[in-house]
Amino acid sequence: MIRQPGAVFTTRTPRVVAARRLQRRRDRDETGRFLAEGPQAVREALAAGVAVEVFCTADALTRHAALLETARVSVVDDEALAALTETVQPQGVVAVCAQRDVPLADALARKPRLVAVCADIRDPGNAGTVLRTADAAGASVVVFAGDSVDPYNGKAVRSSAGSLFHVDVVRARAAVAAVDAMRRHGLRILAADGYGESDLFEMSDLDRPTAWLFGSEAHGLAQPLKDAADARVRVPVLGGAESLNLAAAAAVCLYASAKALKESM
Repeated sequence: MIRQPGAVFTTRTPRVVAARRLQRRRDRDETGRFLAEGPQAVREALAAGVAVEVFCTADALTRHAALLETARVSVVDDEALAALTETVQPQGVVAVCAQRDVPLADALARKPRLVAVCADIRDPGNAGTVLRTADAAGASVVVFAGDSVDPYNGKAVRSSAGSLFHVDVVRARAAVAAVDAMRRHGLRILAADGYGESDLFEMSDLDRPTAWLFGSEAHGLAQPLKDAADARVRVPVLGGAESLNLAAAAAVCLYASAKALKESM
């Protein structure tokens, strides 16, 4: 552990002030950094080698000594820790991390077999949950396309439960162009669409490298993305529910592909 010398940091300490600004997207974009709070997120950030500095209370330093053994640590008072976090009951540790954006071309060069594309999704909780689900299902790339929420938003980072640090995170403003690039690299493009012509349960060819497109919960996929897909796929609703939410639909679709891909190996 590399503990910074000097007094305990407060809300007025310049480094704390600078870190707190990362709660705003503008500052995250300008600095290329973001905050990850809680021991699980900090552990994954340290393992990924992207944690620039860790702030923690004296009590947390004792409780998480093993976790922070190799970290650059700055001890803060409780008020400063609270200012750096967005949760009601902070867990005493926050890391300033370097953003992990990967160019789409680099991600595709690694020949992923399963990709999740979040197109124009605006809810950070959904963004983080899709990251976590994609990671669990074995997807190695998650693309945030079009006018999507910042994946480094605090709620998105927390909802990803560390999975943000496990996958290639790609941000692509031109969604259709990104889809075209994925197709050129051999990925089949499937659009999750509640009114799609293909029934997920009836598909027998999910064992191909695939990119799944997921749209916003409020509006679904934009028509140009539906048109750009090789097929529009609906998850059958067998009960009385109107539909599945974005995160649930993503889980069902990604795991269907993951199962087929595993069985084909």
